[in-house]
Amino acid sequence: MKNRLRALRAERGWTQHDLAERLEVSRQTVNAIETGRYDPSLPLAFRIARVFESTIEGLFDPDAPSSNGR
Repeated sequence: MKNRLRALRAERGWTQHDLAERLEVSRQTVNAIETGRYDPSLPLAFRIARVFESTIEGLFDPDAPSSNGR
């Protein structure tokens, strides 16, 4: 699933570690979500949306292929 996490994180000047701390997940989880190797659970998707003051739909596009071609 394609998402906007990397771009939104960069706009805020946050590292993957910074975002991981805000979401209470590992940096590896943030990396896997950003690269499309892992789709977040619904509770995590809601936390991500809250952190970025957005909606889940505004962050994730389930119809678009991920950056790794999945």
